[in-house]
Amino acid sequence: MRKILILGLVAALLSQQVRAFQASQPKGKGVSRPASKKDGIDLARLDRIPARMQSFVDRGRAAGIVTLVAYKGSIVNSSAVGFQDLETKTPVKVDTIFQIASMTKPVTAVGIMILVEDGLLALTDPVQKFLPNFAEIKLQVRAAETEQGSDMTEVRKPPRPITIQDLLTHTSGMGGGYPEGLQDLFNKRNRELADAVAAFPKRPLEFEPGTKWGYSNMGMAVLGRIIEIVSGRRYEDFMTDRIFNPLGMKDSHFFLPESKHSRLASVYRLEGDKLTKADLDIYHVGAKYPAPEGGMYSTAPDLFNFYQMMLNGGVLNDRRILSRAAADLMTRVHTGDLKAGFSPGVGFGLGWAVVRNVEGMFRLNSIGSYGHGGLYRTYGFVDPQKELTGVILMQRLSSDGDLADEINAFITMASAAVIN
Repeated sequence: MRKILILGLVAALLSQQVRAFQASQPKGKGVSRPASKKDGIDLARLDRIPARMQSFVDRGRAAGIVTLVAYKGSIVNSSAVGFQDLETKTPVKVDTIFQIASMTKPVTAVGIMILVEDGLLALTDPVQKFLPNFAEIKLQVRAAETEQGSDMTEVRKPPRPITIQDLLTHTSGMGGGYPEGLQDLFNKRNRELADAVAAFPKRPLEFEPGTKWGYSNMGMAVLGRIIEIVSGRRYEDFMTDRIFNPLGMKDSHFFLPESKHSRLASVYRLEGDKLTKADLDIYHVGAKYPAPEGGMYSTAPDLFNFYQMMLNGGVLNDRRILSRAAADLMTRVHTGDLKAGFSPGVGFGLGWAVVRNVEGMFRLNSIGSYGHGGLYRTYGFVDPQKELTGVILMQRLSSDGDLADEINAFITMASAAVIN
């Protein structure tokens, strides 16, 4: 009897210590803790994600796919199916490195907001304040039609200068491509950022700033150059010191170290029913151009840290990157009723596509959810209402982008697992 009493007291003491430890742990800051249906997430539903992703691999639609889902600051499901490289049969891993392409854009936007908070620039600043040759940029507009019916255009000065906010929201009119002579800039990366951006004003604007939404790689590259000018540092160094290092994004780079080449996923094309390796320089050895519009290499765990920082209002593990006010402003819709983004029902914030109405909830995500995709079928999202973040990474050239079957399936399945 006495032994039973002692054992009971020990068990009670241990239980009290466990409860005290759990209560002392920070919530929503990337700390791993167990989750269950009781906590508001259905783990059994999440467990279906790897099998669904494997089905895409089995059908030859992807070489390999990595997914990661986090709920209330904890990673509750991650998977890696298929291969990093089909030819060598190298398995893909959760920490395989991917080229995340345009998923880079919100990261560059955060770099700009850091400088806004430092008092070094304002969202309303004209670009020509930092890059004087942008005062020379012209607007190309449709003027009339000839008797033969072909369009005529005229080139004139835009009614107002481009602002930092225009670049962040893709309402600058700068267009998606690059000027003549720089069409292969993204693939070759053989120009310094300063030299490339200096040539951008040679291409006329496609519409008056602020009047339409038009996705612009050049616009985001200009923001990268402004980061250099204002901070006095190279873009990639500033981003590493102010974002990557504080967030523990140890595998995120703009120029991939040779020591990590073996961890980089190969890029494929789908030709007919067969995947073939794309003729691309995936390592960019000797590259000069960091590509603020799409040049990041990263991993699912690194991107989780970045998205969780945004969900937490600018902080992760007591390292503050942005104020809550800045994180909130970035993820509000700034484009009003303009048709924006590549998915139904979205508008654009500062670097982010934001779900603005019920039409944008087609993947079961909430109004106010935000995210961004990339050229090689990569995507990440944050759903503040559900306290959910997700990342899907693969490497396949495609034209369906944000609406790819793999992306739709992943986001829907992750969102459906939240039961509270």
